[in-house]
Amino acid sequence: MSHGHGHGSHAAHSAAPSDRRARAVLMLFLALVAVGTLSGLAALWPSADDLPDRVAYAAEGVTFVDAEVTVVEEACPVIVVGPDMPQTGEADQEFPENCNSLVAAVASGPEEGQELRVQAEAGVVRSGLEPGDDISLMRFPPAAEAEAPVYAFSHVHRGTPLVAMTVLFVVVVAVVARLRGILALVGLGFAAAIVWWFVLPGLLAGENGIAVAVVGSVLIMYVVLYLAHGPSVRTSTALAGTLLALAVTAALGAWAVGAVRLSGLSNEDGEFLQLYADNLDFRALLTAGIIIAGLGVLNDVTITQASAVFELRAAAPTMTRRELFGSGMRIGRDHIASTIYTIVFAYAGTALGLLLLLSLYDRPLGDVLSSDILSEEIVRTLASAIGLVASVPITTAIAAATVTAPEPVVREPAAAGEPSA
Repeated sequence: MSHGHGHGSHAAHSAAPSDRRARAVLMLFLALVAVGTLSGLAALWPSADDLPDRVAYAAEGVTFVDAEVTVVEEACPVIVVGPDMPQTGEADQEFPENCNSLVAAVASGPEEGQELRVQAEAGVVRSGLEPGDDISLMRFPPAAEAEAPVYAFSHVHRGTPLVAMTVLFVVVVAVVARLRGILALVGLGFAAAIVWWFVLPGLLAGENGIAVAVVGSVLIMYVVLYLAHGPSVRTSTALAGTLLALAVTAALGAWAVGAVRLSGLSNEDGEFLQLYADNLDFRALLTAGIIIAGLGVLNDVTITQASAVFELRAAAPTMTRRELFGSGMRIGRDHIASTIYTIVFAYAGTALGLLLLLSLYDRPLGDVLSSDILSEEIVRTLASAIGLVASVPITTAIAAATVTAPEPVVREPAAAGEPSA
């Protein structure tokens, strides 16, 4: 009996042929995808000649100077001049003097030290701007030597609070997650670099938008997952599940954009891009956005599923692969429910102003949902959510196939006088 128990323990620590085959297939798949990704990166990397000319942010001669707010005037009231359209500035309406304006002391440029009044938008005045805040002004050169330059409000300097929040975020991650959290931040920086230096230029250069997004996303996932979680069969399992679910999302997104007849030009950003980026395929741009939008959630779900199955194997070494898959799926279903809420509520929060505006219009709900801008977001959300749901059984199945084989169930011999089982 002791010999049999020792043999079973040894079997648990040595990979069975089925384990070795499954892991070999997994690593071969990841190696082939890596080679394809690097080849795609080389083929799609845009040259400087393919990129559109840089667009000047301001007219020639216009410069930006720093200033410090000294006085914030009242915001102009809003009045309704028609049944639907709120407007301001009617001639017969009394307004506070100099409303919607700021007094600022110029801190740089030829007029440094001068105080001047500039007009601002009502939203700027109502944003909580206070004396002492730093702002940026646009300086328009004088048309003639005898004339004074014209100044206009540009934006508020927000560097200090943004840097403070970033530092706080890094510190919290480092304290709570330690080395793994720091490595995740490094991976996040790498992802930002790929988007900025490859994905965006590739799209502007007129490369296939879906191919650019897929290659960039796959490269990001390779680096982010292995950097944050370390090279292991568990991480490789999560990566394979992520890549396959990403393929589902990309295919579904490309189909949905065509089926719903989306143009990718539902907002003013698309209209501006049309003027300056002649080679840009806006429908492919929309699909690329769908692919990239699902990366973070996919990463979360697949690494959780892979870890769950491997931990189940450690806790229950005698479970069959079928039982492991069933247990992992029960965990995954709970995760799916909470993550779907995350996707939907994240969009609802960012688009709350738009949703409020649409709710004010006297239009049937079906027409509102069919509008270009909402249809884009519905397609983006649903494609990401379907890819997310598909990632759970995919990753769970890969993990159940690549964990160590189940240990044989060892039965204790029956005691003397007891019937044998």
